[in-house]
Amino acid sequence: MTRPALPSAILTAQLLAGIAFAGAPSGAGTVTAAVAANFTAAAREIAAAFEDATGDRALLSFGSTGQLYAQILQGAPFEVFLAADEARPALAEREGLAVPGSRRTYAVGRLVLFSTDMGRVTGPDAFRDPGLRRIALANPALAPYGRAALEAARALGVEDIVRDRQVIGQNVSQAHQFVRTGNAELGFLALSQVVRSADGSRWLVPEHLHAPIRQQAVLLEAGHGNPAAARFLDFLGSSTAREILRRHGYRTEQPGPGGRNGP
Repeated sequence: MTRPALPSAILTAQLLAGIAFAGAPSGAGTVTAAVAANFTAAAREIAAAFEDATGDRALLSFGSTGQLYAQILQGAPFEVFLAADEARPALAEREGLAVPGSRRTYAVGRLVLFSTDMGRVTGPDAFRDPGLRRIALANPALAPYGRAALEAARALGVEDIVRDRQVIGQNVSQAHQFVRTGNAELGFLALSQVVRSADGSRWLVPEHLHAPIRQQAVLLEAGHGNPAAARFLDFLGSSTAREILRRHGYRTEQPGPGGRNGP
């Protein structure tokens, strides 16, 4: 069966992968990774540390977990998938797109309610502000942080307020942009996006209000024979990577039975 044509962004990624591999140091490798948008800053720092430690290069492409999975289904040349949930990596295993047994939790994300206005957000009372017009969140159908936002809104009894005022981003990075540009007074974002921000106000959404945001990584079949891909996946569990994760507002989990990370 003929596969649909790949988006231009994926063709560009293929070209960049070829160029980067050609210019890599002798003995070094290259790995192409699809990375959930919330993990952008941490992934770039981890990729730099990975190259320093191994000489290998990680080429990163960012998007919502749902968008990236759709690209993988279409044959995008990714070798490692860093999702923002557990569902898509597990589905990739079941569909034969990933190497069985390679899936593990690399980070646990936190959801935050954020505003650029100092003092606007002190807790869930921010939803009752009569001046509130827009609330940004990532597309719940594509992005786990968007799904967690709706779960939290439902638990807080403000689901109708959120639905009436929601501005939907394709991913959590776009939701962040909506808040930063003033197109929304509030935004459900990833803590990692604002953990280093000194401006604005925020409320860390209690984890019991939504399902855990366990972000899993998996080795895709395209990377099965690439040692650099396996090394990158292993590096995500290193002490260096764990320290970067903590600085960016993520929690980490200890490995459980069978080499996977426990709940």
